[in-house]
This record gives sequence, C-alpha cells and structure tokens, in this order.
Amino acid sequence: MSPILPKSDAADLVVAARIRRGLSWSQIADQIGAPLVWCTAALLGQHPMSREQATAVCALLELDETVAESLQLQPSRGSDPALLTDPTVYRLMEAMSVYGPALKELIHEEFGDGIMSAINFKIDIARRPDPDGDRVVVTLDGKFLDYRW
Repeated sequence: MSPILPKSDAADLVVAARIRRGLSWSQIADQIGAPLVWCTAALLGQHPMSREQATAVCALLELDETVAESLQLQPSRGSDPALLTDPTVYRLMEAMSVYGPALKELIHEEFGDGIMSAINFKIDIARRPDPDGDRVVVTLDGKFLDYRW
C-alpha cells in the first residue's frame, strides 16, 4: 500500500494541469458547481472536497485517483511562511494590519461583544472598473458569533 499523496503535491498537480489545459479557476468552479474562492482554496489544499467534487475535478483535469483521494483529506490550514512574502498576500496582510483594529471596533460597536466567524463564512472577489485603474473588490461575509458567558 502506498501513502496518500500530500495535499501540497496534489495542489501542484492541479495547478500544472489547469495551466496546461488552459482552464481558469472560474471554469473549474463552474464545472463542479462550487463558489470560486472556496473551490480555488480547496484545490490549493485549504478545504476538503467531497468525493463527487474531487472526482469531477480530476476528470476535468485528467488527473488520477491519487489526486482525488488527496483532495478529500482534511487539511492543515494555514500558509507556508514563504508565501507571506508574496506581494499580493503581503498587501492583503498589510490591509488587515492597518484596518483590522478599526474593523474590530466597528464590529463591536454594531454587533456587540463577539467575532466574525471564519468558519460560517463566504468570500468573493470581483473587478470594478475605475477611470484611475480597475479596482479589486474583496467581500468577506462571516456570521457574527457573540461571546456567551
């Protein structure tokens, strides 16, 4: 019996197959009927996929059962510290560093003592045309969870 393919290796194979077949993340998400950002994160190893989703993705990308098996595993969520130096990821972290305390205060003022869930959570990305250059719109949509004593 061989070991299960690590999720990071499966992600590398998914990325290579996607590029070689000229498919966008959006096309893959549409094919399996999943939200774009969630699907992309799952294929990069951050969420487990159902057997049906993993099988459909692997059929689309012509990847074998070892990849489908890996895509169904529970992940160890988080990021490789090296990824945090990527300019796009770093700028997102910088935005949270600058605006996080203000968002925390505003959440508490509006909702009370609690947090925004990152488990009961949706996230989306969109492009908004602007005369000064297109804008990136990131929407974070999390359930409010009040602290209960």
